[in-house]
Amino acid sequence: MDMPQEEKKEIRTEDILAERGKQYGAFIQHAHITQVLKATAYHHAANQKIEFTRSQQEALDMIFHKIGRIVNGNPNHTDSWDDIAGYAKLEADIQRGIHR
Repeated sequence: MDMPQEEKKEIRTEDILAERGKQYGAFIQHAHITQVLKATAYHHAANQKIEFTRSQQEALDMIFHKIGRIVNGNPNHTDSWDDIAGYAKLEADIQRGIHR
């Protein structure tokens, strides 16, 4: 005997975007903040002839992304702070030879 399949609630993109907007603010403003942070940091690094590995650059990009969300949205959203710590830890571990 077949069991009735539960109806799955459809997750709509509009609902996801509305929720993210409440938490992180308007995307266009977040994008501006994040891109200014990246441009400033990478311009300075280039002037200092600092080259980042791909993992360092990705960690920095994600950290800048999270900072942009904090600055533009809810600074009390603990998950954003935890994410920053997580990306920093991933890169520090890579430098210690620990790859996840």
